[in-house]
Amino acid sequence: MGHPAALPPAAAEALRPALPHLADEIIATIAREVPAYERAMEGAFGQVVRLGVEVALGRFVDGRERLGREELETYVNLGRGEFHAGRSLDALLGAYRVGARLAWRRFVEAGVAAGLDPGDMYRIGEAIFEYIDELSAESAEGYALEQRAEAGGRRRRRRRLVERLTAEPPAGEDEVRAAAADAGWELPRELAALAVDVGEEDVEDAAERLARELGHGVVAAAYDGAALALVPDPGAPGRRRGVEAAVAGRSAALGPVVPWTGAARSVRFALGTLRLAGHGAPAGRLLDAGDHLPTLLLRADAEAAADLARSRLAPLTSLPAPAAERLRETLRAWLDRPGQVQAIAAALGVHPQTVRYRLRQLRELFGARLEDPDARFELALALRAADAEGRR
Repeated sequence: MGHPAALPPAAAEALRPALPHLADEIIATIAREVPAYERAMEGAFGQVVRLGVEVALGRFVDGRERLGREELETYVNLGRGEFHAGRSLDALLGAYRVGARLAWRRFVEAGVAAGLDPGDMYRIGEAIFEYIDELSAESAEGYALEQRAEAGGRRRRRRRLVERLTAEPPAGEDEVRAAAADAGWELPRELAALAVDVGEEDVEDAAERLARELGHGVVAAAYDGAALALVPDPGAPGRRRGVEAAVAGRSAALGPVVPWTGAARSVRFALGTLRLAGHGAPAGRLLDAGDHLPTLLLRADAEAAADLARSRLAPLTSLPAPAAERLRETLRAWLDRPGQVQAIAAALGVHPQTVRYRLRQLRELFGARLEDPDARFELALALRAADAEGRR
């Protein structure tokens, strides 16, 4: 950061007599012209502002090149205070401009009275507004520091709440309620988890933006590599449209509706469904966990699913790969449409006689299992498991 131009010694001496009452006049003018400070000047904040004005005026007229660390902290703290008072920085910067304008007016009067030449008067004006820029920058930095600290605190509280709600084994109810109160979140009667793939974005930033876009009491945090939102009252009118709009163009998954005590289950289903995107389920769109329960069931124990596929489909392994694949397709179509030769032929794009020939081959390979309901169910699961394994 630069520093204000130093005043010529003659100018500093001419201005010093204007200082004794200038701080009071500036405080009164700020209270009158900046509405946000009309009452604030009466309390502790007014005392801090008065100190800031007195330090600024004295330092300016003394002509020191840079503010000391303690002096800088005065203006940094003014910026911090504005954030905690719930005001924007505009009021404080406006107060600086009011003070600068009044100081310039009084300094001109003092300079004219002292017979300063126009060049010195010009340098006084230039120095005042450079100086106000420096003070404004320090206050803006203090405001930004508090914004970042507050945002970090909110994220930590939300993350802790999500961790408590999704803990397995479940966290105690009192512990969850305490985390919800700390995060300023009212525990809903029902909720659904929404998991979103945010690609290369910062997951924490994406989660915060997702919560803002969804609104209506949604809490969100980074979780297991995805932006995870807990959506209260997911069946409310317009809620589904809002979710679809918030995740438009992204791979996302919505878990089942559960009581808040079952949040971990909805999260588990949402994340599991999200991982299906591009692996048998469409990518770049919102998926519902309820539409993918069989696949989620098989993926819950991938080793068991793979063993099921290997053992139940073992008769096909004795065939050349092309023949095995043709019979696998025919078996799947037959299990979907048992006894419907014409429908199977249409689905496979082959002649019905070809279907009959392949079915004879399947009966030779699988025998009585094709007539047993339990065995047919296992074969259908095995085919799904084999498909899922092939897409991993």
